[in-house]
Amino acid sequence: MQVDFYHLTSPLDRVLPRIAERVVQTGGRLLIVAEPEEQRVTLDRLLWSYAPESFLPHAQAGSTDDTAQPILITQNIQEAAPANAARNVAVVDGRWRDLILTFDRAFHIFDDEAIREARLAWKALADRDGTERRYWKQNDSGRWEQAA
Repeated sequence: MQVDFYHLTSPLDRVLPRIAERVVQTGGRLLIVAEPEEQRVTLDRLLWSYAPESFLPHAQAGSTDDTAQPILITQNIQEAAPANAARNVAVVDGRWRDLILTFDRAFHIFDDEAIREARLAWKALADRDGTERRYWKQNDSGRWEQAA
């Protein structure tokens, strides 16, 4: 299990589509978790329109055939496997959830407001067997660098 911590210093709309593209391009499926409804609606629009030459097939959970969606946006992680059988999860509302650890790979994306909770999660995973942690931050030119 790999957990990538992404400390945002630029808007989420510049980060999430690239992560989603990589997951889908490798044949994976992604569950995007955001509790606030307004954020889920914004993410839905973003994945349709972030780049004119790109298309990321997705839906909000419960709005269509969830099982067919490579990318599914939801408000929470259920104890059971996600409807789209995703093994990758991107938590974009900054809230850590232990159910993240039931996936093969997790992207925990947070901003300065959620940094305290992210640090606690980072520390809690330090000695967890079978879990690899990576911490990413942006450099001055906006490129992501692995910091830990």
